[in-house]
Amino acid sequence: MTDRSTQWDTPPSNLVLEPEDVHIWRIALDQPDWRLQHYAQVLAPDETTRAKRFYFERDQKHFTVGRGALRMILSRYAGLAPSQLQFTYTSYGKPALAETTGGDTLRFNLSHSAGMALCAVTRNREVGVDIEGIRELSDLPQIARQFFSANENAVLHTLPQEIQTEAFFTCWTRKEAYIKAIGEGLSMPLDCFDVSLVPGEPAELLATRRVEDEASRWLLRELFPGDGFLAAVVVEGHDWRLRCWQWPG
Repeated sequence: MTDRSTQWDTPPSNLVLEPEDVHIWRIALDQPDWRLQHYAQVLAPDETTRAKRFYFERDQKHFTVGRGALRMILSRYAGLAPSQLQFTYTSYGKPALAETTGGDTLRFNLSHSAGMALCAVTRNREVGVDIEGIRELSDLPQIARQFFSANENAVLHTLPQEIQTEAFFTCWTRKEAYIKAIGEGLSMPLDCFDVSLVPGEPAELLATRRVEDEASRWLLRELFPGDGFLAAVVVEGHDWRLRCWQWPG
């Protein structure tokens, strides 16, 4: 994979989220048991129940760490204890904070893959983030034909074979981040908009075909969480600045 990087800093103790800020937190989901217990203590009863529904213990632990870290991160902005935060869900399943616990201004999105999670936080800006662990896919061409647009498939097939896997996941993370930002999930067909996908070229939401000028409403940025991962964030508006933080921090 192309050697590019994102700087993940230790956050200051007096962390502030201004209206023009977009904060991304990188979270390692494999944690020692003593820290896992700490995360479990801040979960709501329904979250504890959800964790127990996972068949594999690893998945139970990853959910607990991801959800616990999410609560701890959001508590820093909301000024409330992590266990006091309350979540609501849209009809498409996108979570949000209840207005009484910061949801009147705070927006967030969480994504995880292969033991790593990213949490994006903004004020009054819709946001979507996606992370994927890179792996070889024997059915990559078939998946691309099923989910990518005709324009994206045309570009993908012109690329050298050795970078097609990276290009595929570059495309996938950008498309997932966009549909998470607009809050419609997979109810929105992935082939009704185009993103850039050539590794090393600028990240762009190139076109949308359901709403005129929709692409100009959003700004897309690529992220590099670490070796073997690709990620993207889509944020409403263009007048924002990105800071990337390491959790715990």
